[in-house]
Formats: sequence, C-alpha cells, structure tokens
Amino acid sequence: MKESTETAAAPGRLPDVTAADCPSRLVLEHVTSRWGVLVLCVLLEETRRFSELRRLIGGVSEKMLAHTLQTLQRDGLVHREAYPVIPPRVEYSLTPLGVAAARQVAALTHWVEEHLPDVQAAWGSYDAAKQAGTA
Repeated sequence: MKESTETAAAPGRLPDVTAADCPSRLVLEHVTSRWGVLVLCVLLEETRRFSELRRLIGGVSEKMLAHTLQTLQRDGLVHREAYPVIPPRVEYSLTPLGVAAARQVAALTHWVEEHLPDVQAAWGSYDAAKQAGTA
C-alpha cells in the first residue's frame, strides 16, 4: 500500500476529511484502522515493548504490528525509543498528539463495548428480516 507523500492540505484550504484529495483522510485511516485503534488504546495505558503490544493485542501479526507502529510514528502519534543495550530494547509510547488521538478512539472503543449487546440484537433483527425477505 503506497501512501501519499503530501504533508498539508492545499494552500488556502482548510483540512476537510470529506474531500477526496485531503491528506487528513490518511491520518483518519491510520488512527481508525483496526490495529491503529488498538495500539493507541493499549499505549494510552502505559509505555510498552513490542512483545507486550503483540501479546496484549489479540490477533495482530508481527508484520502488521510493526507496520502500524511505523505508520503511527510517521504521523507523530507514537514515539519509538531504542536503548543501546544487549539484547536490544525498544519501547513505544504516545506523543502528546498521540495521547489526544488515543483518548478519542478510546472513547469510541468504550462505547462499542458498552453497546455491543444492542448491536448484536440489531444484527439478529436484521438477519431475521433479511431471511424473511422483508429487509
């Protein structure tokens, strides 16, 4: 997946996530991706090593976690600290910008967890109506 190298909205234009060519869409995609949300939420709790992140975020592959961390680091949301020790030790934490983003997505994840029974009931109603041919 090749990403745009643009770093700002067009001159004289405010960022507009609904505009097809606005770079804010990339940031939105990174922050709201499945793994992006989970990385931000876990790092909101505390600084973590790669292996801790992988263990805490069920189902993420090593490759996807590394890619997600690099993407969020490029966006200025995650800080990577490599310590010159043997064996090498690397820790990931949120930048101030990352903390602000993580608080927003954490609120969304809490809403999802709180309302999951309602959503599951809606799934059942929709699926039953669809099967009956009334949806």
